[in-house]
Amino acid sequence: MGEPSGIGPEVALAAFTRFDGKVGRHPLKLVGDSAVFASHKGSLIPTKARVTAAPGRPDSTNAAAVIEAIEIAVQACVAGKAAALVTAPIHKAVLHAAGFGFPGHTEFLAHLTGARRAVMMLASDKLRVVPLTIHMPIAEVPKAISKQAIFDTGEIILTALRRDFGILNPRLAVAGLNPHAGEDGMLGAEDGSVIAPAIAALAARGFHVRGPLSADTLFHEEARKSYDAALCMYHDQALIPIKSLSFWDGVNVTLGLPIVRTSPDHGTALDIAGTAKADARSMIAAVRMAADMADARLK
Repeated sequence: MGEPSGIGPEVALAAFTRFDGKVGRHPLKLVGDSAVFASHKGSLIPTKARVTAAPGRPDSTNAAAVIEAIEIAVQACVAGKAAALVTAPIHKAVLHAAGFGFPGHTEFLAHLTGARRAVMMLASDKLRVVPLTIHMPIAEVPKAISKQAIFDTGEIILTALRRDFGILNPRLAVAGLNPHAGEDGMLGAEDGSVIAPAIAALAARGFHVRGPLSADTLFHEEARKSYDAALCMYHDQALIPIKSLSFWDGVNVTLGLPIVRTSPDHGTALDIAGTAKADARSMIAAVRMAADMADARLK
């Protein structure tokens, strides 16, 4: 369901309709307030908490139902009753106003599933990227980059590429932090002193990893053919290329969880909620990718 006053329920219903209630061999279920999904009660798992949603007007009293919907869906996946979870966007300010103790979906899902570390990937049929650091000021990025963080994140990415995307010998490209990946130390020391040793440690484990690579030449068409995913050092380094290439059909994938989870790569769009202007392509892509990932885990 996501935030009921946003476009989440609308794009969820649009995806449900697009797949006629079934994607591949997986029947689709909607999870949320029974009034929000009143037209599809036969395919609904309802929350006990109810919502009073007006389009474009988020209300913290709806937070309980939003959180419950996530919990119900996660529990179904953990118990093996569901193959994958696709979440509609949430409104973080609404949840925080109600006392929600997590920055967003990713951290909450890691908590619910007991995952040691969850990693955010943005994926499409053109590109897969992972930002090592996400929502932090650029000035704080260098000190947040460590050999251990790069190693752990790289290992999660490469494991997921094999398990969830069916790539037998996955290839990871690692972007440098500084221009030209530091230009042999002339433009910054982090690429040589932190990033390169982490890549060497991954390679020593038998992984196919290259870098640090200059980010300005990493995302053109020919370069993208040389890897299956790119690990970037900060938010915009990862998100600018994928949003340029796949603005309408990019998918947010959470790696490192014991369950499959995807979501559309957009927010709640409160300004167009209830106007029938929402574009459901990202949600449709998220449902399709979740089903494909679930099938890959069974092979």
